Amino acid sequence: MSDEPHLRFERDGHLAVVTLNRPEKRNALSSEMLVRMHDAWIEIDSNPDIRVAVVTGAGGNFCSGADLAAMAAGHPDDEYTRRFQQDRDLHWKALLRHFIPGKPMVAAVEGYAVAGGTEILQAFDVRVAGRSATFGVAEVRRGLFPLGGSTVRLSRQIPYTVAAELLLTGRFISAEEALAVGLIGHVVPDGEALAKALELAARIAANAPLAVQAVLRSLRATRDMPERVGLAYELEVGSPVFLTEDAMEGPRAFAEKREPEFKGR
Repeated sequence: MSDEPHLRFERDGHLAVVTLNRPEKRNALSSEMLVRMHDAWIEIDSNPDIRVAVVTGAGGNFCSGADLAAMAAGHPDDEYTRRFQQDRDLHWKALLRHFIPGKPMVAAVEGYAVAGGTEILQAFDVRVAGRSATFGVAEVRRGLFPLGGSTVRLSRQIPYTVAAELLLTGRFISAEEALAVGLIGHVVPDGEALAKALELAARIAANAPLAVQAVLRSLRATRDMPERVGLAYELEVGSPVFLTEDAMEGPRAFAEKREPEFKGR
């Protein structure tokens, strides 16, 4: 059994790289992993130096969902279980059900992203997968319910009839099918998902962070609003961006034929 933490959190400039790290279990969710996921999301959200986050899995898989063997055995009385007792909402925030950082979230998927793996994926803004990646929400096959948000989110992101079929049959789909229905945005050769995700994240991080965060906030919030309500919200969120220092730096850099130096102010 590995002594490594069940999640690795690393920084690369303005990027945060989060790696789910139980490769021997296809990165199945453990109490420790969930607590560390929660703490990573809070750090990403609150740290102004972090502009974008990339999340991937170790050992050639993204996440295979709950650790069913551990569920059957019961959770040990350890520091991670006690964290859940202190915050009854912690696991929902860890699963990106009740909390999503206000920074762009980029997923780099290889191998299995099933059950809870596909559930958390739906909270990501940009999604890249290796060609052999596998997706699906198979809880009904185990007598369970996908409480990570899939019965609400999935049909808002892919066609209703496809979402219904996946949720009710529990069947898995390939990366190519996931791309075709819009669950992911890129399919790359196996082993290259992280590199592509980091490339996209770097392009996002190079932009003005306040503008990016405002665009993201409006994009997420207005998806299910009536158009008139959404347009009003867009004005509320977007107008203050024009008063920032970065909004002056961008046009100035363009006029001076140089790259802008955005400060997040």
